[in-house]
Amino acid sequence: MSTWVNVVFIILLIYFVATKMLPTKGVEHITPDELKSKLKETKNRQFIDVRTPAEYRARNIRQFKNIPLHELSAKLNELDREKETIVICQSGMRSNQAAKILVKNGFKRVVNVRGGMNAWND
Repeated sequence: MSTWVNVVFIILLIYFVATKMLPTKGVEHITPDELKSKLKETKNRQFIDVRTPAEYRARNIRQFKNIPLHELSAKLNELDREKETIVICQSGMRSNQAAKILVKNGFKRVVNVRGGMNAWND
């Protein structure tokens, strides 16, 4: 019986890891070079940096508004669900979590910057 419990546990663990690692449906992933072209046209876009305020102060991209990931859910009403929403963090992990939150809350066009600020070259 314990063998079956172990098998079920392993299957659940694999499922949990896979759902956290797989790209979110409805989220576009772009490179920092692709972001540079999007920064040229900001009219129908909003840019969100989900890093901590200290990380943001240390280095940021001018067009991005700082809304730390832990505050995002509480500040969704400050954002336009119809605009393309581009999210960035330090490495791409927190912004991927932010993208999932945005999609779940009805944002139509969500874009995550792969590699985040670590991959950004001024």
